[in-house]
Amino acid sequence: QLQLVESGGGLVQPGGSLRLSCAASGFTLEIYTIGWFRQAPGKEREGVSCISKSHHSAYYADSVKGRFTISRDNANKTVYLQIDDLGPEDTGIYTCAATGWAATSQADCAAPAVFYAWGQGTQVTVSS
Repeated sequence: QLQLVESGGGLVQPGGSLRLSCAASGFTLEIYTIGWFRQAPGKEREGVSCISKSHHSAYYADSVKGRFTISRDNANKTVYLQIDDLGPEDTGIYTCAATGWAATSQADCAAPAVFYAWGQGTQVTVSS
């Protein structure tokens, strides 16, 4: 019954920005850690960011640190991923996921196996 729906993807030029949204239903967002993952064609899915349920601490992969910002609006059951200075390497399907486990580091929330509710993803394409 837990559902996550992503939106906000699209085609952008290098250096542009996007704001992705992850809308949740069927559960209280406050008690779940939310992670963002991405997968490029032919590559393994990687965790890029997460926000923990415990203290709302945010974590980022080294490849996106300084360019990506994750935030949450518990009242509206939505988690956002602001992406700035996009490059071709950021192209892929971005998916949000939820877990009841509290993360304390990027490594804690980068493993897909600990997440049990997934959205369908939204496509991000960076091209000139």
